[in-house]
Amino acid sequence: LGPAQLGLLNYSIAFVSLFSAISSLGLSGIVVRELVREPDKREEILASAFVMLVLAGVMTFLLALAAIFFLRPADILSQLLVALVALGMILFQSFTVIEYWFTSQVQSKYTVYARNAAFLVLALVKIVLLLSSAPLIAFALALMAEMVLGALLLLVVYRAKGLSLRLGKAKKSRCLGLLRDSWPAAISTVSVALLLKTDIVMLGEMVGNEAVGIYSVATTISIFWHFLPIIIVSSVCPFIIQAKADNEAIYIQRITQLFSLMTALALPIIVVIMVSADALISFLYGNLYAAAGPVLAIHIIGCWVVFLAHAQEPWDIAENMLRFNMFKSVSAVFINIGLNLVLIPHYQTIGAATASVVALVISGVVLNLVSEKARPIFFIQIKSLLIYRYFNDK
Repeated sequence: LGPAQLGLLNYSIAFVSLFSAISSLGLSGIVVRELVREPDKREEILASAFVMLVLAGVMTFLLALAAIFFLRPADILSQLLVALVALGMILFQSFTVIEYWFTSQVQSKYTVYARNAAFLVLALVKIVLLLSSAPLIAFALALMAEMVLGALLLLVVYRAKGLSLRLGKAKKSRCLGLLRDSWPAAISTVSVALLLKTDIVMLGEMVGNEAVGIYSVATTISIFWHFLPIIIVSSVCPFIIQAKADNEAIYIQRITQLFSLMTALALPIIVVIMVSADALISFLYGNLYAAAGPVLAIHIIGCWVVFLAHAQEPWDIAENMLRFNMFKSVSAVFINIGLNLVLIPHYQTIGAATASVVALVISGVVLNLVSEKARPIFFIQIKSLLIYRYFNDK
């Protein structure tokens, strides 16, 4: 597609991601927690969460459209791209409640089956689009179709397990209870989205679509690795939450092991990517994207903090520290935006990558020192750098 067209497509995805984070309502961890605590209330919990996500999705979809019309009133292509991406990413997000159920049962493999099947089908479609030199709008349609197909396959798998979503089971009291517990996580989710996507949106507005294209290919490789902690943490989260209730010593041991495992996974990835960044960009994308090499070498450093942040999620939920997590996430956004305003005009994509890494380190690690309750987590994070501890303690 070239840096400019790819930049415009990724600008649209990043733009929609900000609103998609809002429509998620921060329900993921809270719904999983409630399903673990009250498995006999499955239908009520899932139906209530589904209704909430549908209502939030409709409102944020309209908000995303209004925002892009305001920012780029004369750019019809950007408006169309945002509308199509938003259809898939926001309106069909409500089906993620099925993921919450499988996560609570430590059966995330079914979610993987559904999502990967949709990904593979649409990957083939995208190859056809590339070979036929399809217009940019066709790729946005393919992205939307991937989201829709993934949601429908989740529903098929859920029904195949003999389960169903009965919307009549939704209760106002349950909705209000979930919202009361999830609002700090919702703000944190939005803050994380802002932290990861603001760079792209600000580059698009301050520099141009081509800079977004260069930055996007670098961050795509960097962010790609984030699937590892997501899969691992979603699988072990129910066990850690249960251990909190059963045995404090085992609970702390599992938290410590999880942080050590995250570091043991992240550091080799960071070293390999930093050393091979230029060659990797050249091999995957060609000389047009050569400027992405240095960006990747900087941005990949943040991978360690992201891994640690995911490892801290079960602790945040079990210790009811979601408000503190919200504080850290919001702080990261302000730090990132402030640094971007200073660095992007002078260093463009390099400046955006540097701002992102600094904001991640401060919010994900350093700010744990602010809270007396979270301070032990800071020291566990630092000690996790002694990777041999994981292999000795596992």
